[in-house]
Amino acid sequence: MINIQNKKITVIGARRSGQALARLVSRLNGVVKISEAGPEDKLTAQEREWLAVHKIPVEFQGHTRAFIEDSDFVVLSPGVRFDALPVQWARAKRIPVLGEIEFAFQFCRVPVIAVTGSNGKTTVVTLIYEILKAAGYKACLCGNVGYPFSDFVLASERLDFIVLEVSSFQMESIHGSDKPTGLSDYDLLERVQGFRPHIAVILNFSQNHLDRHKDLEEYFQAKTRILMNQAPGDFAVLNHQDARLRELSSRVRSGVVYFGQENPRTQGRGRRAGGASTSTTTAALNPNHLAVLEVARIIGIEEDLCLQVFQGFKGVEHRCEKVRNVKGVEFINDSKSTTTEATRWALKNVEQPVILICGGRDKNVDFSVLSGLVGQKVKKMIVIGEARAKLRKTFAGIVDLEECEGLEQAVGRAQESAVGGDCVLLSPMCASFDMFANFEDRGKRFKDIVAHLS
Repeated sequence: MINIQNKKITVIGARRSGQALARLVSRLNGVVKISEAGPEDKLTAQEREWLAVHKIPVEFQGHTRAFIEDSDFVVLSPGVRFDALPVQWARAKRIPVLGEIEFAFQFCRVPVIAVTGSNGKTTVVTLIYEILKAAGYKACLCGNVGYPFSDFVLASERLDFIVLEVSSFQMESIHGSDKPTGLSDYDLLERVQGFRPHIAVILNFSQNHLDRHKDLEEYFQAKTRILMNQAPGDFAVLNHQDARLRELSSRVRSGVVYFGQENPRTQGRGRRAGGASTSTTTAALNPNHLAVLEVARIIGIEEDLCLQVFQGFKGVEHRCEKVRNVKGVEFINDSKSTTTEATRWALKNVEQPVILICGGRDKNVDFSVLSGLVGQKVKKMIVIGEARAKLRKTFAGIVDLEECEGLEQAVGRAQESAVGGDCVLLSPMCASFDMFANFEDRGKRFKDIVAHLS
């Protein structure tokens, strides 16, 4: 474990994760300050109040070299790229740099169950958390699901497990345990431990975040960094139906456990480290459930308890969430769907004719992969946000399509176009940041608009 007492720690990013890092540093008697690229008014009132009450020094509207260089350590919020200018300045001065996940991990004292993938992460971590609670374990749920890892690690001695949702952004800055940051001669880094979850789950892999990563290969490599510090005694839970994930088994040191059926007709318990694992009672479950079952089996939790939790699970907010039925028209909030694969899942699970509201900030993905499904399931598409021109170009010849200025107008036009028995589905396929603070903000706004429909 590293000792940061009286060390000057600069946190890059002043939003939720950055403030959690600042709290962690303060509790460990470090000297913390924050550098934020955006203006102060982009913070919520609560975030601004916290900074003022705790008198944390902050620079806004851009990073300055002198501010960054006056540090013993630089820690990055998840949204900050590892090749960003402040990182370059720090490394030029031989100042150690870590990401939030790896920094917080230094102070974690219990096994971590970490889940990543292009789709399904929040559902899976929530189910794992609920099953652990049902089995009598003390656990917390944090990470990309909305609660920063940094806020929980000092309480970890009172827990049995930490369940952590991690994105490719958070994985970019993970370093190998043999050379923690490639800068092992730094005194402060001599005892740094690379992020090492006891159980690491990779659910799936599909095109996403290509506005951040230069190509699919870079995105894949970022995802698989979750496995790089695992050792014998740890477990990698991988999707057997994904050819790229199957190939990882020869490259990791942990025990590999697959989920997903190798053959739909397979009965009984399959191979655990060389094939798919299924049972006669679980063959009909979806891949998310199968991944959760493998995690539970590793821990020693009975399958029957897992099935009970699955049966009572109401889903997660903003993911295929039924909001309201208005005059026979079902309104569904799927704001969390920021990828084509997530929207594919949503469309496949809606039986009614769909009026699809989509759009937002493009992640540089190929929307045309949904052309066939949209043609089959969608009676009208309403597009909003920065990506609307690209969406129109992709789908105009396939489905009746209309552009709207914003979400409220889109919901109104959807209601006007719908008849009893239809479904109005918000499933954006895009990030939310062109018009909203995050996907939660977008989903809550959708629900508020729908609540006032007559």
